[in-house]
Amino acid sequence: MAIATINPTTGQLLQTFAPMDESEVEQILAQAALAFGEYRNIPLAQRAAWLNRAANLLEQERDRLASLITLEMGKTYRSAQQEIEKCALVCRYYAEYGPVRLQDTPVTTEGQISLIRYQPVGPVLAVMPWNFPFWQVFRFAAPNLILGNVGLLKHASNVPQCALAIQEIIDKAGFPKGTWQTLLIEGTRVPGLLGDRRIQGATLTGSAASGAALAQAAGANLKKTVLELGGSDPFIVMPSADLQAAAAAAVTARMLSNGQSCIAAKRFIVAEAIAPEFIDLLVAKFQGLQVGDPMAETTQLGPLATPEIRQELDSLVQRCVAMGAKILTGGKPLDRPGNFYPATILTDLPPGSPADTEEFFGPVALVFPVPDLTAAIQLANASPFGLGASIWTQDAQERDQAIDQLEAGSVFVNAIVKSDPRLPFGGIKTSGYGRELGDYGLLEFANIKTICLA
Repeated sequence: MAIATINPTTGQLLQTFAPMDESEVEQILAQAALAFGEYRNIPLAQRAAWLNRAANLLEQERDRLASLITLEMGKTYRSAQQEIEKCALVCRYYAEYGPVRLQDTPVTTEGQISLIRYQPVGPVLAVMPWNFPFWQVFRFAAPNLILGNVGLLKHASNVPQCALAIQEIIDKAGFPKGTWQTLLIEGTRVPGLLGDRRIQGATLTGSAASGAALAQAAGANLKKTVLELGGSDPFIVMPSADLQAAAAAAVTARMLSNGQSCIAAKRFIVAEAIAPEFIDLLVAKFQGLQVGDPMAETTQLGPLATPEIRQELDSLVQRCVAMGAKILTGGKPLDRPGNFYPATILTDLPPGSPADTEEFFGPVALVFPVPDLTAAIQLANASPFGLGASIWTQDAQERDQAIDQLEAGSVFVNAIVKSDPRLPFGGIKTSGYGRELGDYGLLEFANIKTICLA
């Protein structure tokens, strides 16, 4: 894929960027190594001040940055504004929490002094996706910048202007030169970077295939990785649930970033006793969504990010239909300029269809009626993914059973799955490993050093 801005609403090519050559990449790597030698010794209070300054800049420039997000990847302008606000929140969280958490931790042993010290490891490569082009980056940048690491961003090729705007924000916040740098390179060049001794680790948010390729290259060079990969999150609805609230939340959960979110609810597993009523509510709400220009205030569903994503999504839908699935609404690309796909609901999904194993990265809901909670959990866990899960119930026993038995990195009860700077975020199985955010995300790329004085 060329490094370019292509408006997904119109299909218009707006700007292209020449990939950096090897000499330019070398200069960036050398600068990162040099910057780390100095940045690691800067007091935590100063790092926190720069993070707070970045938060201020994000808030001040929210509307401009949100417009850039919508222009490059198509999410609604209001949701893009919310994304920028969340980036400011994570900067402020780690500016406050980081200096406290990164103090030495005393431990009682037989020695005179025993303690744990948390130190940065060096330049870390971040390979980031287009669906949350600012948030995905800042949820890595904030904890690592407070820790003392320096960052190298290889962003998705369809959001280069977002990548450069992030660079601008961090630079204007006052972080020293080389602390954060952008690599405008093709994705095929990423594995080779892991062989460079100056890069100490890598994090990737993206597909399972991309994560496996990065992990293989990192493993060959004994570099640590954190991977946040795909998801096919279950949204379980039981008879005791408030169906109106659950259906409204289901729309929000499915339509995050125009349906293009790893933690979007994708499989709606509904108790048979209330399935007809819930499905009717869901169909009505899906059909009522306003599709159109994502910059318009009334738009609720914008275009998919690229024509290839729309084609892949439709291919999955048609494969399910060919195997016997029933379309309740939507089900084919909209005949209009841009990468638009309607809100779609599939049911009567047969065993062995793509719904069992594939991630539907777009506004398609897969509905599965089941007899009871045990069957719901079995179906939820049958997926190769394990990112998030939610259950809607007022029954305490059902709640506790789901929390205990669902195979996922997070379980939300009567709420949609979402990330929070205060809580660890990540998955299991083919949804990846490691954690971002919270305490665990702060320490993923730390040298957790044991110190003992006899």
